[in-house]
Parts: sequence; structure tokens; C-alpha cells
Amino acid sequence: MMTQTTPKDHAGEQDLDLTSSALDHRIAEQATATNGTNGHTNGHTNGHSNGHSNGANGHAPEIQELDASRLVVHRADPTAREVPDEVTAVSGLETICTDHMITCTWRVATGWEAPELKPYGPLSLMPTASVLHYATECFEGLKVFRGYDGKLRLFRPELNAKRMLMSTLRISLPGFDPKELEKLITTLVAVDGPKWLPRSRPGSFLYIRPAVIGTQPQLGVQAPREALLFITASFMPRMDSPPGGMKLHTSPEDMVRAWVGGFGYAKVGANYGPSLLATQEARARGFGQILWLYGKEGYCTEAGASNFFVVWRTKEGKVQLVTAPLDDRLILDGVNRRSVVELAKTRLAGEVEVVERRYTIDEVMEAGKEGRIVEAFASGTAFFICPVSLIHHRGKDVDIPMGEKGDMGPYTAKIKQWMMDIMYGNEQHEWGVVVTKE
Repeated sequence: MMTQTTPKDHAGEQDLDLTSSALDHRIAEQATATNGTNGHTNGHTNGHSNGHSNGANGHAPEIQELDASRLVVHRADPTAREVPDEVTAVSGLETICTDHMITCTWRVATGWEAPELKPYGPLSLMPTASVLHYATECFEGLKVFRGYDGKLRLFRPELNAKRMLMSTLRISLPGFDPKELEKLITTLVAVDGPKWLPRSRPGSFLYIRPAVIGTQPQLGVQAPREALLFITASFMPRMDSPPGGMKLHTSPEDMVRAWVGGFGYAKVGANYGPSLLATQEARARGFGQILWLYGKEGYCTEAGASNFFVVWRTKEGKVQLVTAPLDDRLILDGVNRRSVVELAKTRLAGEVEVVERRYTIDEVMEAGKEGRIVEAFASGTAFFICPVSLIHHRGKDVDIPMGEKGDMGPYTAKIKQWMMDIMYGNEQHEWGVVVTKE
């Protein structure tokens, strides 16, 4: 008779919480490797064993960590492309990127190669590359801003870099020191920022997209043994002020975007593609995005791919800013979400109570029926701070107040202005990281 053995220590924890425990362990291992004396991993940090030796002495080769100081630079012809105006840049069917991109190859046996800054152009992939079949890819999104004081700024880039590490490890892609990724992002911005965000265009921005994809050209469900990091900078339309505010349609009962135990908290492509069908249908009916509900209770989670906030009065008259929590790993820990929460807690203290908890669409509908909703908005990199004017749920509409000017509520306006001031240099703040070398 065959018996199954289970480690005695934490056996129940491993059985019940396997994925999150594995992720926590890998993040801790990466931190240990990054903080080690030699700055290199032993080949196991990313969940891979390199299985190679260097032949004569029988020792495994040194595994290279991501190192921005090794950057190899190949400059593009600065006169080859002109910078379009913002309207032209976002009006076509192709995203317009800047002159350069950064790429860096990883292999399980040797680690990260030297990063390369080179002219923007196509990537080369085999048809059997892991990313094309098994969704082994993740990405980040952040912006660089040309301030009204003439300086270039990134907004809290360290949070994007740390979140990207979590995303890569969640889908068995290689780990890295987030500080090195942040350095590479800053370098790309410093090279292309002066031309593509000229000082004559204060108040403008570019969108920065770092991504990691599995490139091993072998079919089979397995952790990739080869990967590619790349970073691009591009134009993106302004989506934070749709005429009349954003209108939301709640998600259908037969579709869910993210779930507890899934990967909604990681920024992976698998979160986005499956949601497009419902989003297209909602837009065909005159709505901007889906308000994604979760579970039979109908918990409110995200508006499209953005975090969602409601300002309401409780039945006792207290004003609350309410948003879904992070502790169940259901939604994305948005950089703008975190910033909204922190600003509201400090600058609206005593006036508005910030509440992070599960709340249902029935609570929203009831508050709307009773006239207790003050305002609502979505927050994210693309939509920034976008006022919500209506929620449609199962044949019923809830109209959301849009303030005296009819464009957004007063709390939405305050929070949006505070963040814009930091991003564009009207307020000197630690969140606005100045790019010192242009």
C-alpha cells in the first residue's frame, strides 16, 4: 500500500495557501539575493535550477543579476523622426513610441545579460516562444511628466518596479532587483525625454511600458528558461475627463474578471484579454467601462482595469471614501489607488473617513436610492482620476453627482489636483522623482 507523506511543519498552510506562500517565499528569496554580499543569486531564486557546470572545476557558472550599470548604448539617429503633436500622435491605429527602447535577455543558466539601449524596433520571437502559448508575460505602466517648472518627473516609480517583480514571480518569470529596473526606466526617460517631451510642452506626458515575456522556444507547460525584459516610451491619449463623466455597466452574471486565489493582483496580460468581450458589449450600449462584481454577493472590485472609489454618506451622516481592500489579493494594488488613499487619509482627515473593505453593489444601489452618494471615480495610470457619472445595474441606473460645474465632484477634484501638482512640479513632493540627467 502506497502512503503519501506530508511535511509535518505547516502542512495545513501549504495545502490551503500554496500559491500565495510560494510567491511570498520567492519574493523573500529575491530580496535576500539582492541584498547579498556579491549581489548575485545562486540560480534558484526564480524557481529554476540551472543544472549546468562550467566543466573543469565542476562549479556552476555565476548567475548575473539585472545590473543597470552594464547598460550598452546604441543611439538612434536623432534627426530620423520628428516629434508629432499630441493630437496627431494618439489619433492613429498604432502606438507612437520614442526613438529608443531598452532590452535585456535572461537565461536560467547564466542570469541577466547586459541591458541594451537601442533604436526602437521589432522584437524577434520564435513561433514556439512560451509567451505566445502560455501567457508567460507581465508588464507595468507609469508616466513621465514634463513639469511646469521645466523638469521631468516620474511618479513613485519604485512602486511600479516592486509590483513588476511580484508579477514576474507570480508567473514563474525571472526575478530582479527592482532598483535596477527603476534605473533603466530613468535612463530611457533621460535619453528620450528632452526630445519627446520638450520644455515647450509643459503639462504633457509619455507612457512608460516595461514588460517581461517568456521567450524559450519550446512547447510544453513549464517555467520558461529564457525571458526578455523590454521598456518602451510612447504617447497615450488623455482619458481622465470624458464628456459627462464615465458611465459604468456592472459585469454580467456569467463573467468575472478576477477572483480570490487567482492573479488579479498581478499585472499580467491574462487579466485583460478575457475581459474585452464584455467591455465591447458595454461600449456598444453606450457605457465606458465595466464595473466588475465578484461573488454571489456582488462585491464591487474594479472599473475596467482601474481601481474604483465611491464617496457616500452613511445612514448616520458620516462621509466615507470607500474602495475595495487588498488583503484578499483580488484587485490590483494600483499606484494611483495607494496615492489616493494616502492623500485622503492625511489631507481630508476629520472630514472624510477612508474605508478599505468589501462592499456590494446592493449597498451602492441603496445609497443611490436614498440620495447618499456624494460622488465616485476611477483611478489608474491610463484613466488617472476619472469621474463616474452613472452606474447601470440589472436594468436600473444610479446617477452619480458631478459637482456644481458638472465635470466632477469636489473630493474628486481636490484629489486629482493634489496629484497633478505633484506630478507636474507645482508641489515639491517625494513622490515626484526628478530625472536629474537629461
